[in-house]
Amino acid sequence: MQTVVIVIHLMIVVVMIGAVLLQKSEGGGLGMGGGAGFMSSRGTANLLSRTTAVLAVGFFLTSLFLSWYAGYDRKPSSIIGQPTSQTQPAGGGPIAPPTSGGILDSLKKSDEQQQNQAPAGPQVPRSQ
Repeated sequence: MQTVVIVIHLMIVVVMIGAVLLQKSEGGGLGMGGGAGFMSSRGTANLLSRTTAVLAVGFFLTSLFLSWYAGYDRKPSSIIGQPTSQTQPAGGGPIAPPTSGGILDSLKKSDEQQQNQAPAGPQVPRSQ
């Protein structure tokens, strides 16, 4: 399903790029944009403008569908590697709170351990 929508999305993108490049330049920058094309200027403007608008709507719809489909089965996860939901133990008793503490507690403990160790040699002074 996703592959089919991606292929359709890419086809829309390629055709839309071609339709935009075929349009006549309004500003006439660098002297380009004039000249005779394969259609009259009025017919080209109407056809290419409508084609570009339809392709743009198709592009937005396929983009929205792809972003929705990418997050359809996504489940929230913890950023510190612990499961987001705790399972109940087999005995059916209450769940005990974690004994290790949070990430800030573990960082504080490791910092205290580093400060309590005797330095092995000369060290660079630290600012407090």
